[in-house]
Amino acid sequence: MQFSKEDVRKVAKLANLDLTEAEVERMAHDMAEVLTHMEQLSTLDTSAVQPMAQVLFEAPATASLREDAVRDRTLLGTEEALHNSALSGAGHFKVPRVIER
Repeated sequence: MQFSKEDVRKVAKLANLDLTEAEVERMAHDMAEVLTHMEQLSTLDTSAVQPMAQVLFEAPATASLREDAVRDRTLLGTEEALHNSALSGAGHFKVPRVIER
């Protein structure tokens, strides 16, 4: 299956990535390989395979969950939570803007 350079550029834009032309070419090839592999997997007969949610061992659905327990501890208040923050205000952490368009 083909994955065009334009497809890669569109996905990169959605992910806010700046790719070089060489990276676009490589990603187009790699993404096409992934889709080709998925097509190969879809041809396998899985009718005899039982559906599963946990692949590590057979156990009840709740085997990996801990039991709920009330802990005797004081909740952290807003002032205490913000005490070591680099910048805060109005009861919130302040962080620099990460995404700019």
